[in-house]
Amino acid sequence: MAATHDLFMRFGIKSITMDDISKHLSISKKTIYQYFKDKHELVLLVSKDHLEEERLEIQAIKNNTSNAIETLIEESMCLRRRITDMNPSLLYDLKKYHYQAWALYLESKEKVYIKSLFETIENGIREGYFRKDIDPEILAILRVEQIQMSMENLIYPRKRFEFNNVQVQLFDHFLNGLISEKGKKLLTSIKRENVESTTK
Repeated sequence: MAATHDLFMRFGIKSITMDDISKHLSISKKTIYQYFKDKHELVLLVSKDHLEEERLEIQAIKNNTSNAIETLIEESMCLRRRITDMNPSLLYDLKKYHYQAWALYLESKEKVYIKSLFETIENGIREGYFRKDIDPEILAILRVEQIQMSMENLIYPRKRFEFNNVQVQLFDHFLNGLISEKGKKLLTSIKRENVESTTK
């Protein structure tokens, strides 16, 4: 499953066959079929595993950050690490050819990503770092859709746009739309600390 996950991330799902997986692992297709009914089942199980890893990583970040701004920054950095090398066609392949896995992704999108962002934005308002006049649910949905949109090769073609830069620009724009004057001071302090830690 780990090897298949790596192949899907690099090349997308549609282009990878069971033959490709067996060759990559230097085992026979017959061996793979002893454990997995077909490619659909393999995609579903790999997706479940991937989404659970992301859920645990998001929870760990929330447990180990002291305010909403830090949480959003850490989650954004985690996201960039995870999807920088992801094939742009992966989500499209999932949606078009593997409806069960796509349904799982949509459920996770709602119950993990949007829910987590909603809670973080609410926390930020309570802490005074985010503006009181914003709607946490609207902006949580916006951010998740923004992330998904950024992976669309038709919108930000990889040949034209450097993927990390797209993510940084979109996140900075989003975060600066949330923060209050108190939040601006904290963000400036966090950026200063990051610069100082990288120059040591």
